[in-house]
Amino acid sequence: MSQNGRFITFEGIDGAGKSTQIAATLDWVRAHGHVAVQSREPGGTPLGERLRELLLNEPMHLETEALLMFAARREHLARVIEPALAAGQWVICDRFSDASHAYQCGGRGLPVAKFEALEQWVHPALQPDLTFLFDLAPEIAAARLQSGRANADRFEREQRDFFERVRDAYLQRAAASAGRIVVIDAARPQEAILADVLATLEARFR
Repeated sequence: MSQNGRFITFEGIDGAGKSTQIAATLDWVRAHGHVAVQSREPGGTPLGERLRELLLNEPMHLETEALLMFAARREHLARVIEPALAAGQWVICDRFSDASHAYQCGGRGLPVAKFEALEQWVHPALQPDLTFLFDLAPEIAAARLQSGRANADRFEREQRDFFERVRDAYLQRAAASAGRIVVIDAARPQEAILADVLATLEARFR
């Protein structure tokens, strides 16, 4: 764990319900007397948000996509995450490198060795203190997105087999995380999911 602040990330395919649980976690952190910084990836900085627009909307080579993801992440770390943690603040972030492993390696087929080289270069000594992985069958996630969004980005337009690979890669990463990644069944009612999230926060950080 970090020596000062805490770094908590939220992962899962789109439609898994991360936004509601991020808001609840921010409330929990602030209620316990901590300064909380909310952010997201790709994005989190002015440059990162510009890169996000490209990544979500412009067709590109797989390796270009991976490099831009990690370029946005390096800026995010330097401008937001690392300073906040050093100041004793808690960073609550929608996605981090677990997403790159799932989407670029699992979904797109980027060789894991290339992902690991980028991860080692960009943040060799930093992983989140805790990651919530909201696990959901792709068909359920797709139904949720169709009812809630009018304009899908190029990731959301991918086919079901893509999201099956992403989900599998997420679960493999979780299995290898030595408990850092907590898998949450996101098919249940939001109240049950929230209870699991809050219980985990209490167990890890109280």
